[in-house]
Amino acid sequence: MKKVLIAEDESAIREIISITLKRAGYEVTEACDGQQALDIYHSSNGQFDVVLLDIMMPNVDGLEVCKQLRNESSTVGIIMLTAKTQEMDKVSGLLMGADDYITKPFSPSELMARVDSVYRRVAINTQTTIQQPVRADKITLEPFELNLRNRTLSKRGVFIELTQVEFQIIEYFFSNPGMALSRTDILKEVWGESYFGDEKVVDVNIRRLRMKVEDEPSIPKHLVTVWGMGYKWN
Repeated sequence: MKKVLIAEDESAIREIISITLKRAGYEVTEACDGQQALDIYHSSNGQFDVVLLDIMMPNVDGLEVCKQLRNESSTVGIIMLTAKTQEMDKVSGLLMGADDYITKPFSPSELMARVDSVYRRVAINTQTTIQQPVRADKITLEPFELNLRNRTLSKRGVFIELTQVEFQIIEYFFSNPGMALSRTDILKEVWGESYFGDEKVVDVNIRRLRMKVEDEPSIPKHLVTVWGMGYKWN
């Protein structure tokens, strides 16, 4: 069963989200604030595929919940619910490990597109973890090695923990080394053709990846900018 945790303090919005997801076949659990969301998540031993977090919640805000959940799991899908005026909070949420964000007000079709996209990544990761092959397929671009079966990245033998979005971005670059990839290309490859958001989500994830893979993130040598277009992997 596809399990989703919704953390939203406005009951009307929470109900709309819950009804929409249930109609699409998701099993939904609701929380009215950040602390309750954490308590529910922990009491279930993290048995949720996707978590939707409103940023502005009492007790513990959505950004702190996102940070704690991402520290505990690299696989759970996290989507932030934001207002149009919360531009910096969107960036902060992505930097803390959120997979995506939805700006209020949103349509049911947009909500489902975002949740389905994140859930697919979770499902792919789960299936890969369960179905361990005898020999792993790898892409080696020194000093990095990307294991496509175990979905891991290592640098000089040291594993780098990636979220599912980060892994898909890296996989796309490793499959096209030296090729300039536009933000639109990356959006379509990782978030899908039906993605409703803007290209900012790509830039923030690239910034987060540089912090993990580069020796000097401010002077990237591997994940470099192609001005006026996008990025490429050297």
